[in-house]
Amino acid sequence: MASDPLSARYPDLEGKAVVITGGATGIGASLVRAFADQRAVVDFLDIDETSGEALAQAVPRARFHALDLTDTQPLRETFATIARDRSRIDILINNASRDDRHAMSEVEPGDWRKHLAVNLDHQFFASQVAANIMCAQGSGSIVMTSSTSFMKGRPGMVGYTTAKAAVVGLTRTLARELGPSGVRVNCLIPGAIRTERQNAFWRSPEADAEILAAQALKIDLSPAHVAAMALFLASDASSGCTGANFLVDAGLT
Repeated sequence: MASDPLSARYPDLEGKAVVITGGATGIGASLVRAFADQRAVVDFLDIDETSGEALAQAVPRARFHALDLTDTQPLRETFATIARDRSRIDILINNASRDDRHAMSEVEPGDWRKHLAVNLDHQFFASQVAANIMCAQGSGSIVMTSSTSFMKGRPGMVGYTTAKAAVVGLTRTLARELGPSGVRVNCLIPGAIRTERQNAFWRSPEADAEILAAQALKIDLSPAHVAAMALFLASDASSGCTGANFLVDAGLT
């Protein structure tokens, strides 16, 4: 029987103020539950009000904020509210993204900007405002989220893969800029994670077989595998790590 990816305990996470973007469903919801289970206090942001409110009801240590992350001013105001209410922000997990498929030939300038806004821009602006708070504290951990899709050069999603490639460069620059103030920045890179959205739109028996054949580990990756890595990167257990990429892809790449 496979062990639970979330079985590890990180005592230093208890009481930490955690902010998670895109936390209402999928990997994000697993992150919310995982940090709450470590007895952290969690604020999560998402545009999906129905799912977000339901999750907040189910997870007492989590608070939901309905927000379009591509709208920068409300994003900044929400972070200010969180910092005021919690007195600090210790951990930011930039999880939100949207892996829409699109033909390269059909992408218009407005489409391009939307792909970058939802997959890249908010990761910078959320990090910018969180970093101001963390630097004043002298500590903090920011976890960016990329994807193996850009590493594999997946066709049919050029806006998404471009944004996810840029996140890796952003991670390295922020790690250098914020390191002297005691703030770490790392990048989590999931592979073929089975979520509700993936099951609804992209997964099939044929796709599953192809994924397993390509992976070194013949396992079905779940959001819990990603959340387990996020806990490590947020905790003092990874205190010597910054500016690095951490793959959770079962050897897909």
